[in-house]
Amino acid sequence: MWVAELQAIMRAAAGSFLFGIPLLYTVEVWAIGSSTNALRLLIVQAVTFVVVLLLTQIEGFRRSLSIKPLETVLESIEALGIGIICAAIALLLLRRITLETPLSEALGKLIFEGVPFSLGVTLARSTLERRKPQQRRTLDAELGLSLNLRSTLRKTGQKSVGSALGNTLVDIDVTLIGAIVIAFSIAPTEEIAIIAAGMPPWWLLVVMGASLVISYIIVFASGFTDRAERTQRGLLLSPITETLLAYIVVLAASTLMLVFFQQLSSNDPWQEWLGNVIVLGLPASVGGAAGRILA
Repeated sequence: MWVAELQAIMRAAAGSFLFGIPLLYTVEVWAIGSSTNALRLLIVQAVTFVVVLLLTQIEGFRRSLSIKPLETVLESIEALGIGIICAAIALLLLRRITLETPLSEALGKLIFEGVPFSLGVTLARSTLERRKPQQRRTLDAELGLSLNLRSTLRKTGQKSVGSALGNTLVDIDVTLIGAIVIAFSIAPTEEIAIIAAGMPPWWLLVVMGASLVISYIIVFASGFTDRAERTQRGLLLSPITETLLAYIVVLAASTLMLVFFQQLSSNDPWQEWLGNVIVLGLPASVGGAAGRILA
């Protein structure tokens, strides 16, 4: 019982990070959260809860097919809590909240950034879970964004020749596609450099570790895919080795995106290269993991 509950929470967290990460790299949201008064923050939180409640009535992050009114409210409260916790983790990772941050500023950032994270919890199953063809078509018609992403990844997945090498190459392909889909719009922004500049060197190791853990949770711990099936489909029979290889692909993709948008050049010191690539590697890791479970 507790295993199923833990898997449901992991599934909710996976959707939370997928939806919340892009808005996290937005300096305007940081500023709005820092300057908003308490009453407006309360209103934002109330509106977020109402939206989460409406989405939970359609389909929550658990596998229940019929949700009673009381269960809907309780699951909505839980979804809001998971979203806020995930937002707090992300803000701490990117050092947008530190021990020196005033409480009012930290709370404002957390509530505003928690909006997409909380919505992601309720939409986790609709966008990330593998379903029967008819179910997929219905959900894709309801969620246009999911339709485009799934279509691209599925076409790539169909190129597999059925061999272990072919499946491994497909995993690399969809990891690259997912990373680009999520991180491409973030790469040209100044937020990457701002965040990287505010991190001490040792903190970059924390971000790397978090990127690996989040990627592992999305693919192997959330229950979106059959773990046994994944460990038999390619050359990388271990979840650890697959996660590490995917992260290498993600870092390479992040480097290329930053160079493409001229955010890095040969004149920049290697420390700046390293910091910017690792910071962009966090959302790219989330996208790469989503690509692997949707393919």
